[in-house]
Amino acid sequence: MRLDSVGVSTCLHSRLSGWSLFAVDSIVLIPPTSFSCSKVFEGFPCCHRQWAHPGHCRFVHGYSRSFTLQFAALELDPCGFVVDFSSLRPLDSKLRDQFDHTFLVNADDPLLEEWHRLHNLGAIDLRVMKNVGMESTALLVWEWANALMLERDGGRTCCWSVEARENSMNAAVYNRVPSWFKTTSTKHESF
Repeated sequence: MRLDSVGVSTCLHSRLSGWSLFAVDSIVLIPPTSFSCSKVFEGFPCCHRQWAHPGHCRFVHGYSRSFTLQFAALELDPCGFVVDFSSLRPLDSKLRDQFDHTFLVNADDPLLEEWHRLHNLGAIDLRVMKNVGMESTALLVWEWANALMLERDGGRTCCWSVEARENSMNAAVYNRVPSWFKTTSTKHESF
Protein backbone atom coordinates (compact mmCIF):
# COMPACT_ATOMS: atom_id res chain seq x y z
CA MET A 1 0.00 0.00 0.00
CA ARG A 2 1.30 3.44 -0.92
CA LEU A 3 0.06 6.56 0.82
CA ASP A 4 0.44 10.10 -0.39
CA SER A 5 2.37 12.24 2.11
CA VAL A 6 0.01 15.19 1.72
CA GLY A 7 -3.02 15.48 3.99
CA VAL A 8 -3.13 11.92 5.27
CA SER A 9 -4.00 11.14 8.85
CA THR A 10 -3.77 7.42 9.52
CA CYS A 11 -4.81 5.72 12.71
CA LEU A 12 -2.83 2.61 13.58
CA HIS A 13 -4.56 0.71 16.33
CA SER A 14 -4.50 -2.91 17.32
CA ARG A 15 -6.97 -3.54 20.09
CA LEU A 16 -8.66 -6.53 21.59
CA SER A 17 -12.01 -4.87 20.91
CA GLY A 18 -11.75 -6.14 17.36
CA TRP A 19 -10.88 -3.34 14.96
CA SER A 20 -7.67 -2.61 13.17
CA LEU A 21 -7.47 -0.14 10.30
CA PHE A 22 -3.94 -0.90 9.12
CA ALA A 23 -1.13 -3.19 10.15
CA VAL A 24 2.07 -1.20 10.70
CA ASP A 25 4.03 -3.33 8.25
CA SER A 26 1.66 -2.58 5.36
CA ILE A 27 2.21 1.19 5.28
CA VAL A 28 4.85 2.71 3.05
CA LEU A 29 5.15 6.46 3.35
CA ILE A 30 6.64 8.28 0.38
CA PRO A 31 8.86 11.29 1.28
CA PRO A 32 8.06 14.46 -0.69
CA THR A 33 11.74 14.92 -1.67
CA SER A 34 14.78 12.83 -2.51
CA PHE A 35 16.47 13.62 0.81
CA SER A 36 14.81 12.57 4.05
CA CYS A 37 15.73 11.44 7.54
CA SER A 38 13.95 10.42 10.73
CA LYS A 39 14.44 11.13 14.41
CA VAL A 40 12.96 9.21 17.35
CA PHE A 41 12.12 10.92 20.62
CA GLU A 42 11.25 8.49 23.40
CA GLY A 43 10.88 8.14 27.14
CA PHE A 44 7.87 10.35 27.90
CA PRO A 45 5.89 8.66 30.68
CA CYS A 46 2.59 10.42 31.21
CA CYS A 47 -1.06 9.66 31.88
CA HIS A 48 -4.30 10.83 30.40
CA ARG A 49 -7.97 10.00 30.04
CA GLN A 50 -10.60 10.34 27.35
CA TRP A 51 -13.50 11.31 29.61
CA ALA A 52 -16.17 10.94 26.90
CA HIS A 53 -15.13 7.40 25.90
CA PRO A 54 -17.78 4.82 26.86
CA GLY A 55 -15.16 2.19 27.73
CA HIS A 56 -12.06 1.93 29.88
CA CYS A 57 -10.29 4.86 28.16
CA ARG A 58 -12.38 7.20 30.33
CA PHE A 59 -10.27 6.19 33.32
CA VAL A 60 -6.89 7.72 34.09
CA HIS A 61 -4.22 5.51 32.55
CA GLY A 62 -0.65 5.97 31.45
CA TYR A 63 1.90 5.11 28.81
CA SER A 64 5.43 6.00 27.90
CA ARG A 65 4.89 7.97 24.71
CA SER A 66 7.37 8.15 21.87
CA PHE A 67 7.48 10.06 18.62
CA THR A 68 9.09 9.34 15.25
CA LEU A 69 9.43 12.39 13.02
CA GLN A 70 10.21 12.27 9.31
CA PHE A 71 12.03 15.26 7.80
CA ALA A 72 12.58 16.24 4.17
CA ALA A 73 14.79 18.66 2.26
CA LEU A 74 15.44 19.40 -1.39
CA GLU A 75 19.02 20.34 -0.61
CA LEU A 76 21.34 19.26 2.17
CA ASP A 77 22.88 21.78 4.57
CA PRO A 78 26.62 22.63 4.37
CA CYS A 79 27.42 19.57 6.56
CA GLY A 80 25.46 17.27 4.27
CA PHE A 81 22.45 16.87 6.61
CA VAL A 82 18.72 17.09 6.00
CA VAL A 83 18.42 18.09 9.67
CA ASP A 84 21.24 18.45 12.18
CA PHE A 85 19.77 16.36 14.99
CA SER A 86 21.57 18.44 17.64
CA SER A 87 19.50 21.43 16.46
CA LEU A 88 16.33 19.63 17.57
CA ARG A 89 17.05 20.17 21.28
CA PRO A 90 14.38 22.90 21.55
CA LEU A 91 11.80 20.41 20.24
CA ASP A 92 13.02 17.73 22.67
CA SER A 93 12.66 20.24 25.52
CA LYS A 94 9.12 21.10 24.43
CA LEU A 95 8.21 17.39 24.28
CA ARG A 96 9.70 16.79 27.75
CA ASP A 97 7.81 19.75 29.20
CA GLN A 98 4.52 18.52 27.74
CA PHE A 99 4.80 14.75 28.19
CA ASP A 100 7.41 13.83 30.83
CA HIS A 101 5.66 12.76 34.07
CA THR A 102 2.62 14.88 33.28
CA PHE A 103 -1.14 14.38 33.43
CA LEU A 104 -2.92 15.26 30.18
CA VAL A 105 -6.62 16.15 30.00
CA ASN A 106 -8.91 17.47 27.33
CA ALA A 107 -9.90 21.11 27.64
CA ASP A 108 -13.56 20.07 27.88
CA ASP A 109 -13.05 17.48 30.66
CA PRO A 110 -15.90 17.96 33.17
CA LEU A 111 -13.43 17.34 36.02
CA LEU A 112 -11.05 20.07 34.83
CA GLU A 113 -11.58 22.18 37.96
CA GLU A 114 -10.69 19.15 40.11
CA TRP A 115 -7.58 18.44 38.02
CA HIS A 116 -6.49 22.06 38.51
CA ARG A 117 -7.03 21.68 42.26
CA LEU A 118 -4.85 18.55 42.32
CA HIS A 119 -2.22 20.36 40.26
CA ASN A 120 -2.20 23.26 42.72
CA LEU A 121 -1.78 20.76 45.58
CA GLY A 122 1.27 19.29 43.82
CA ALA A 123 -0.37 15.90 43.23
CA ILE A 124 -0.23 16.08 39.42
CA ASP A 125 1.64 18.08 36.77
CA LEU A 126 -1.34 19.10 34.65
CA ARG A 127 -1.31 19.80 30.91
CA VAL A 128 -4.61 20.80 29.29
CA MET A 129 -4.88 19.95 25.60
CA LYS A 130 -7.55 20.32 22.94
CA ASN A 131 -7.53 16.52 22.73
CA VAL A 132 -5.15 14.09 24.45
CA GLY A 133 -5.60 11.34 21.85
CA MET A 134 -2.62 10.13 19.87
CA GLU A 135 -4.05 11.47 16.59
CA SER A 136 -4.31 15.01 17.96
CA THR A 137 -0.94 14.63 19.67
CA ALA A 138 0.69 13.67 16.35
CA LEU A 139 -0.74 16.84 14.78
CA LEU A 140 0.45 18.99 17.70
CA VAL A 141 4.01 17.65 17.47
CA TRP A 142 3.94 18.13 13.67
CA GLU A 143 3.01 21.80 14.25
CA TRP A 144 5.80 22.26 16.80
CA ALA A 145 8.40 20.61 14.54
CA ASN A 146 7.46 22.69 11.52
CA ALA A 147 7.48 25.95 13.46
CA LEU A 148 11.07 25.10 14.42
CA MET A 149 12.03 24.05 10.87
CA LEU A 150 10.60 27.21 9.32
CA GLU A 151 12.23 29.50 11.89
CA ARG A 152 15.60 27.75 11.80
CA ASP A 153 15.94 26.77 8.14
CA GLY A 154 13.69 29.31 6.43
CA GLY A 155 11.78 26.65 4.48
CA ARG A 156 14.71 24.45 3.39
CA THR A 157 13.43 21.57 5.54
CA CYS A 158 10.10 20.37 6.82
CA CYS A 159 8.63 17.66 8.99
CA TRP A 160 6.22 15.73 6.79
CA SER A 161 5.21 12.91 9.15
CA VAL A 162 4.85 12.32 12.88
CA GLU A 163 4.09 8.97 14.44
CA ALA A 164 2.86 9.35 18.02
CA ARG A 165 3.09 6.04 19.85
CA GLU A 166 1.60 5.22 23.24
CA ASN A 167 3.03 1.69 23.37
CA SER A 168 4.33 -1.06 21.09
CA MET A 169 0.82 -1.82 19.81
CA ASN A 170 -0.89 1.58 19.42
CA ALA A 171 0.16 4.58 17.39
CA ALA A 172 -1.28 7.36 15.27
CA VAL A 173 0.38 9.03 12.31
CA TYR A 174 -0.13 12.54 10.95
CA ASN A 175 1.28 13.19 7.46
CA ARG A 176 1.28 16.51 5.68
CA VAL A 177 3.75 18.66 3.82
CA PRO A 178 3.46 22.26 5.10
CA SER A 179 2.11 24.71 2.53
CA TRP A 180 5.25 26.86 2.81
CA PHE A 181 7.58 23.98 1.85
CA LYS A 182 8.55 23.93 -1.80
CA THR A 183 8.94 20.45 -3.21
CA THR A 184 10.83 21.54 -6.32
CA SER A 185 14.28 23.05 -6.46
CA THR A 186 15.25 26.15 -8.35
CA LYS A 187 18.78 24.78 -8.72
CA HIS A 188 19.66 22.57 -11.65
CA GLU A 189 21.77 19.56 -10.87
CA SER A 190 24.20 18.02 -13.30
CA PHE A 191 24.96 14.35 -13.11
